[in-house]
Amino acid sequence: MSAELTLSELAQLVDGDIIRGELSVSFGSIASLDEATPDDISFLGNKKYFSQFLETKAGVVIVPKELKDGPEGVALIGADNPSYAFGLAVTHFTKALSRRFEAGIHPKAIIDESAKMDPAKVRVHAGAVIMAGAVIGDGTEIGPNVVVGEQVVIGRDCHLHANVSIRERCLLGERVIVQPGAVIGSDGFGFETVKGRHVKIDQIGIVVLEDDVEIGANTTIDRARFGRTVIGEGSKVDNLVQIAHNVQVGKHNFIVSQSGIAGSSRTGDYVILAAQAGIAGHVKVGDQAMLAGRCGVATDLEGGRKYGGIPAQPLITHQRQQASLRKLPELLKRVRALEKES
Repeated sequence: MSAELTLSELAQLVDGDIIRGELSVSFGSIASLDEATPDDISFLGNKKYFSQFLETKAGVVIVPKELKDGPEGVALIGADNPSYAFGLAVTHFTKALSRRFEAGIHPKAIIDESAKMDPAKVRVHAGAVIMAGAVIGDGTEIGPNVVVGEQVVIGRDCHLHANVSIRERCLLGERVIVQPGAVIGSDGFGFETVKGRHVKIDQIGIVVLEDDVEIGANTTIDRARFGRTVIGEGSKVDNLVQIAHNVQVGKHNFIVSQSGIAGSSRTGDYVILAAQAGIAGHVKVGDQAMLAGRCGVATDLEGGRKYGGIPAQPLITHQRQQASLRKLPELLKRVRALEKES
């Protein structure tokens, strides 16, 4: 079946309005505004790229609904959220062109005889190790060199990419994606200093990744000291993130690259941590809070607000302080000049 979409089919797929263009003209791929050809679908999701939009050679561009004109010869589809609409087009081409799921267990996979799965409904690649008592749901794909620990339970339609490690007894819901190199269930960083020596405290809890969670490459999520470290339903965790023992991440969070959450902290639902944000231990962040890049959280934060700076404060306050700091060299010059005059 062809992956091509006519203008009419594309508008229906993305729930958009055709602003201009021939309904029967078809498009076979997707591209950025500056690289697109007349066979491509592109989008304008940020006004910073408006100059590229004016010069694009794309066949069709998905634009904000309020935009009514564009480059000559380029078809336009209006959408409430052009970036999301473009994502639907990307998904269409990905599904049409990518390799289909094919069940089967590679002969070089190592699977304990007590592990439970239906070989006709899962895919296990070469080098994967599945230990005693593990349970693998139908439709799940275990990538090359993945290690699934003892008594791990993985739900339906999950995808563990190459070199992922899931340690013993951890639980993964349905449609969970774990990108290459991530480690789920490593020991929490728990030590007590006794007579001048750091003594390791056993970490006997687990990690739970609820349904539709995605974990980025080389991210690490520590098992609880006891109980559970939980990543809530629908949350998306970027690459190179560290989440410590007994953390409770709410539903539909976004946690962006190089962020860190220390032990026993909690985030509510729909919380966003921008890149390199950090949350100290035993802190609560309320629903729909947004932490700007490199924000440092040391105390509980109310939900529904934007924060920035170290320590975290309302974002507008942080921005005003930063603006004032940029003026400091000139102010110092003026103070010195006044001191000389006095």
